[in-house]
Parts: sequence; structure tokens; C-alpha cells
Amino acid sequence: MLPQILKNINVLKSSSLFVNSFWGILSNILQNIFLTLFFVILARQLGTDDFAQYLISNALYLLLAAFSTLGLSQWFIRELDTTTDERGLITRFFKIQFYFGLAFYVLNALTAWILYSEPDIRIFSLIFGFNIIFDNIIYAIKALNIAKLQQKITFKILIIEAVLLFALACSLYLHDFSAIFIIAAQVVIRFFTLNLFIRMGTSRLVSARSIARYKVAFQDIQALVLKNWVFVIIGSISLVYWRSANIIVSKFLPLADVAIYAITYKVFSVFIILPLIVSSTVYPALVRKFNQNDPASLKHYYQNVYGLYFLYGLLSFSFIYSFSDILLPFIFSETYQSTAFYTKEMFLTMLVFPTAILQANLLVAIKQERMDMWINLACLAVYAVLTAIGFYIHESLTVIYLSIFISFLIFHIIQDVVLIRKNILTPGHMASFYLLSIGGTLAYVGLVEYINQYLFFIVFWLVVGSGFLLYYMRKRNKRPLPQGAEHS
Repeated sequence: MLPQILKNINVLKSSSLFVNSFWGILSNILQNIFLTLFFVILARQLGTDDFAQYLISNALYLLLAAFSTLGLSQWFIRELDTTTDERGLITRFFKIQFYFGLAFYVLNALTAWILYSEPDIRIFSLIFGFNIIFDNIIYAIKALNIAKLQQKITFKILIIEAVLLFALACSLYLHDFSAIFIIAAQVVIRFFTLNLFIRMGTSRLVSARSIARYKVAFQDIQALVLKNWVFVIIGSISLVYWRSANIIVSKFLPLADVAIYAITYKVFSVFIILPLIVSSTVYPALVRKFNQNDPASLKHYYQNVYGLYFLYGLLSFSFIYSFSDILLPFIFSETYQSTAFYTKEMFLTMLVFPTAILQANLLVAIKQERMDMWINLACLAVYAVLTAIGFYIHESLTVIYLSIFISFLIFHIIQDVVLIRKNILTPGHMASFYLLSIGGTLAYVGLVEYINQYLFFIVFWLVVGSGFLLYYMRKRNKRPLPQGAEHS
């Protein structure tokens, strides 16, 4: 038993999935400690109204930023794997992202002016908008680092930025700075981060001078967008669920609910970091396996990582269900005591989110991005309809959370059906996921009422974790990982 465990550990350590994901997880733990503290300090030090207006302008900027990149990173990573003119493709991608950033800066300012009459929100949005330009260039560099398996550089720079933001928030204990000062300082820090990315994070394949000199005709940009409009929708629509909710809440619910939704989403965003980091390594591996024309290896690799995504979703939900009542009021103050209840509702989505992300990456990797786009659009429509119906009956945050959960559940089911037709997923595998998800969730929620919730969390996951480890080891003994999967 022990030699087999040591062998599995050595195989794991040699896997680029483990190496890249390990550095990503480690750095993001540090990064999010500082970013969460930044968010907590703002929630505590700014008044509820100022904090809510800050959140509204920040949400609007992030919503436009989600569209501004046009979701072209997946296209770029896939093209970089096959192009013969690597430097030319990289420079063109960077220059196009810069142009998109400028266009969406203007759109951000116009949107704020149309949606909100409050002068503070308009000014905040005007300043925050500069980050869209910076974010687009950083987005391009991140995509390059993913393609080159150099995520470690990205992680180091983002930790530096997080520390600077934390220091900015701490300054509120020394002086009562206004929200507009905090926003302006954030933009300055983001510009500094961009310069770090250009100097350290481009593998010397591109520079600010080469980007400035590179000429891109409008017709080339138009052709790229028209050719890859599917990626535009896929890359933009994922954040619409979350960022549009901020706008909806700000227009129909009290400012206090704006702050509560922002806190619940902040907690959710901390927990989705792990599957997103792992996916940044899994996606290029899926692309390579598909390009190698080895369906069996692709399917086996997908099934191996699927179980980890599933377990993480259930683990996250159970942790929030057990600990949110005591942790969230302690972290964010008693002012936001009701946040724990709404966070539990938000985390219903975590039961399907990680595996949905994996399957979305798989669909794009096997060049089914058009199908993935239609699935995304259909489920966004479901979310919008459910939210409209729910708000017609009763305007509350619960409507938002349940609409997101149901739409993601439908999203996952449609993905399953498509993958079954592609012979990558089996009906039995699909049924097992839903039975284990429903059974595990109901068992946890039901039993935790009769046992100490903190002790039960530990016991539950000792049992589930041990069972999964034994199953995984038994599966590996029967069928070792293919060479490609071990070193992907």
C-alpha cells in the first residue's frame, strides 16, 4: 500500500497539472487573503451608502470589462498551439485587446450616465473605467502565460498587486479617505501592475514598443471578431450572471441588499478560484490531447479530473452550510448578519459550477465552441426569465440566487447530453453525478441538524475523502494513467 501511495505521489509531482495548479492555488490563497481583507476593510470603514455606490460602479466596470476582451483568450491559446508566426500572432492579439479596451472605456462611461442619475456613481465609473484598458492588456498577457505554462509569473505579480491593495485599505485606519480617493488609487495600482506584467510576464515575446508600432487595420479586427464571434459570446457571458445581478439589485432593491449581494458573491468568488486555476492548466491539456487525435486518452483524462471537480463543489457547499453563520458576521461585522443565509443560497450553485466549467472547457477544446455558445445563451435566457418572473412575484435576493442555480443546473444537463452524444460521457456517469450530488447534499443537510455541525463536517469529509481515495487508487491499479495524462 505504502509503495503504491509513494508512486502515486511521484507521478503527481511530475504532472504539469499539479505543478501549475499548486503554484496557482498557493499564490491565490495569499492573493485572496489580501484581497478579501481589502474588501472587508472597505465594508467596515465605508458607510453602507458609500460602500454600496462603490460596489455599483465597480460592478458596472467589471461587467463591461467582461465583454471588453471579447473572450478571445481560448481562441488565442488554441491558435498559438498551431501557428507558424508566433510573435506576429501575439503582437496582433495584444494590439487588438488595447483597442477593445479604449472602446469599452467609452461605453462604460455612457452606460453609467444612462443607468444612474447619482453624480457619485457616474464619477466613480468614469475613473474605474481606466482599468478596462489596463485589464485588456493584462488579459492578453495572462493568456500568453497560460499557453506557455508560465502561470507562476502571473501569480507572483498578482500577489504584489493584492498586497498593495491591502495596504491601500489599511490606510483608511490612518485617515478617513473618501471613496473616490480609494478608486483613483486602485487605478494607479492597476497601472503599476500592468507595467510589471509587460516587464516580467511576456516571455520577452512582446514589448510595449512592439505593440505601439504594430498596425492593425479595422478590417482585420472586424474579420477576427466575425470569424470568432462564438468565442466573444462564450468569453463574455460567463460573468454576466454575476455582474448583471449587481446591476439588477442596485435598480430594484435597497442599497443594503447591494452590499449583501456583493459580500455573498465575494465569498463565492473566493471558493471558485481553485477550479478556475486548475482549469487554466486542464484546458491546454485537453486541447493537446484532442490535437493528438487520441479520443481514449482525452476521455480518460477528463474522467480523472471530473471527480476532483465534483468533490470540491460538494466540499465548498458543506463548509459554507456549517460555518457561514459564525464566520461571516465575525468577518464583515454584525451589520451584515443576514449575509450567512443568503450565502448558503448562493452556494447551491457551487454543487454544479466546478464540473460545468470543466465541461465547458472540454467542449471548446474539441472545437464545439458554437454548441457551448448556444448553451450559454439558452441558460442566460432562462436566468433572465426566472429573475423577471420571480421579481414580479416578490422582489428579493433569493430570486437572484435561485435563478442562477437553476440556470446553471440546466446548463450542466445540456452539456451532459452533448457529451453523451460525442461518446465522451456515458448515461451512467451522468446519472452517478446527479445521484451523488443530490444524495450527498440531502444527507449532509439532514444529518447536520442532529450532530454538532463543526464536528460533523470533519467526520463527513474524513469518510467521503477516504472513500474517494480508495476508489481512485483501486482504479489506478486496474488501469494506470496513460503517459500523456501523467505529464500533461
